[in-house]
Amino acid sequence: MVKILVVYDSKTGNTEKMALAVAEGAKQISGTEVILKRVDQTNLEDLKNADGIIMGSPTYYGQMSAKLKNLIDESVKIHGKLEGKVGAAFTSSGGTATGAETTLLSIIQAMLVHGMIVQGRANDKHYGATAVGSPCKEELEYCRELGKRVASLTAKLKH
Repeated sequence: MVKILVVYDSKTGNTEKMALAVAEGAKQISGTEVILKRVDQTNLEDLKNADGIIMGSPTYYGQMSAKLKNLIDESVKIHGKLEGKVGAAFTSSGGTATGAETTLLSIIQAMLVHGMIVQGRANDKHYGATAVGSPCKEELEYCRELGKRVASLTAKLKH
């Protein structure tokens, strides 16, 4: 059994819609258990117990939310314990060219510092899934695909 943790912060509900789609996609891979948690309900044990971690945040000034950053800052206590786990990121923003890519990269950077394996994408949406405002059908499909790809890679690496 592969455990995928989807951790997200959402103020308006847009990132939460994305998180639900990411979780739905991950569940499509046989033998995958998906844990979906708001960031303020997530602890370090949740991170340690997951095989794959997908983090989502609204874009605030080109960065992740303070709540998600706080969890990442706290994760220094378990530094080295996330090495080899698969990671990925998603974000919602208020418009185009408003910092979505830098938000994704800030999450990915923290994952790399932990020694995680980051799941990218060769064609379009290279750094993770993004949405402008409330996610449309196509953006939700990118989220489902992200969850599915992370769960698939995690299963390959675990077995």
